Amino acid sequence: MNPQDPLANLHPLREPEVIGWWPLAPGWWIVIGLIALALTALAFVLYRKYAANAYRRQATQQLQNIHTQWLADGDSQVYAAEVNALLKSVAIHAFPSRDVASYNGSKWLQFLNGGLATQGLSFPESFANSAYQKQVPSSQCQQYLEPARRWINHHKVVQ
Repeated sequence: MNPQDPLANLHPLREPEVIGWWPLAPGWWIVIGLIALALTALAFVLYRKYAANAYRRQATQQLQNIHTQWLADGDSQVYAAEVNALLKSVAIHAFPSRDVASYNGSKWLQFLNGGLATQGLSFPESFANSAYQKQVPSSQCQQYLEPARRWINHHKVVQ
């Protein structure tokens, strides 16, 4: 032994084994479970929202069909009556029917325009009674499409 160099007798340091990812610690299983639960809850909420808005998609398609039929045959009175009936049916579906079913004339127009206040659109005054007139000018009918589409897609549902 060399008294001058006592470290020469030491063995080299051994590296510890690398810690692997598997098996996972219990905390990771809890995190994975919480993430899975959160994703399931999110999927459920999104599905419910999608299902709850099915009537909007159907009404938008019906509105497009009504508009296409009007462009094909040009019957403005039928167009105005069908748009009004479609909006009434959507309103009865989305709002308590005891309130909405009796609306007509200016009260109906006020109800519809109230849902469009934030959109910068409104139904013209002629819309309130156009469904009950014998002749509706085509220029008025053209003004009904965009407010109707916007109201169907953006009205606030009251339960």
